[in-house]
Amino acid sequence: MGIVILLLMLAGVGLMLTRKLPTAFALVLLGVAIAAVVGAPLTGENSILETVLQEGSIAQAATMIAVLIGSWMGKLMAETGIASTLVRKIVEFGGDRPTVVALGVLVVSALIGTVTGSAPAAMMAGIIGIPAMVAVGVPKTTAAGTILMGIAAGMPFELPIWQFFSTTLDLPVETVRGFMLMLFPFAVVFAVLFVLVETRRKGVEHAWSLAAPAGDRSRKRAKQLGDAPWYALLAPLVPLVLALGFELPIIPSMLAGVLYALVTTTRPRDMNKRLLRTLYGAFDIAAPPIALFVAIGILLSAVTLPGAVEALNPLVTAISPGHPVVFVVVFALLTPLCLYRGPLNVFGLGAGIAGVLISAGIYPAVAVLGLTASYNQVFGVADPTSTQTVWAAQYSGVSPQQVMVRTLPYVWCVALGGLIVTAATQL
Repeated sequence: MGIVILLLMLAGVGLMLTRKLPTAFALVLLGVAIAAVVGAPLTGENSILETVLQEGSIAQAATMIAVLIGSWMGKLMAETGIASTLVRKIVEFGGDRPTVVALGVLVVSALIGTVTGSAPAAMMAGIIGIPAMVAVGVPKTTAAGTILMGIAAGMPFELPIWQFFSTTLDLPVETVRGFMLMLFPFAVVFAVLFVLVETRRKGVEHAWSLAAPAGDRSRKRAKQLGDAPWYALLAPLVPLVLALGFELPIIPSMLAGVLYALVTTTRPRDMNKRLLRTLYGAFDIAAPPIALFVAIGILLSAVTLPGAVEALNPLVTAISPGHPVVFVVVFALLTPLCLYRGPLNVFGLGAGIAGVLISAGIYPAVAVLGLTASYNQVFGVADPTSTQTVWAAQYSGVSPQQVMVRTLPYVWCVALGGLIVTAATQL
């Protein structure tokens, strides 16, 4: 039976890789198929309708709300000019020094990456940041990679990510936060190293045009917004200070960030309209990841059914390395399997595999956290199918594959660092 489940998983990977089905649809079908194969009843306890579809679809509810609020705050930062002001001030400070400008944009991207991820974060940092970097001579591929590496550097502090791992792996938020604090230095060091090496590797390249006509309009609109007040620029730090410094729950911390961004940039008579407008806009941004989290919850519910755990336990135990050194070597070599929506992508089939590793007792949940969070640093930057990578590459006038080639060595090292920490502390 375990072999049949693995074959179903391979079929699911094939459907996602060939884009025969959207990832969310493929995961839902895979969850239902696994439940059926292991003999789950249609209704009742550990059933297809009630356990897998009903309970699984809402299992990630807290993550969905966190993603929505993060998108809301991101929308507010874009509309009020907070994001564009941060980028402009950094660019003005850097002058015509390519490395300084790129490092400044990297810092801003990291700040924005703590608020929201994916394409919205790339757009907020990149609409002004990428043309500015290219104009002072930063190669186009490096400019795109700088935005992505910056977002990834902020990802360990992205509160919706904390909530996702907490819910998916059934871990306290404090535990997730503790590992993210250990992962953060690796993300920062290799992000800075990327900028320092890649801005010098090919020298200065002046390219005054970008292949993004729609982006031209966005840049003009960003300039028309004007500068946000200096105190409003602290908005990305508000949720972090509350969640990290005062250990407040994630959702209230993020709501406080939304209110701070609103109050520091908007006249009282305009607050109501701006709140509603940006909230409705946030639903458009958050819809794709929310659909994905519904599907992930369904898949996790299927692979943690007693029949599925019993069938997969012998297979997973046989192929999972137990020695810490072997753990690091094997999973480091498997890192590319999180690319192209591969089987180790935690926002796809990787979530199901993580559930199996925990429910079968192969690794402690904290070790699985280290594994999946390390891989997520790679996926968020180098995967040519991820929305932020596609947007940053196309806006810079290069291909996502070119960005992958340049960034993969650096984020692979970040993942390796996370795996070493995991093995040293949990195995």
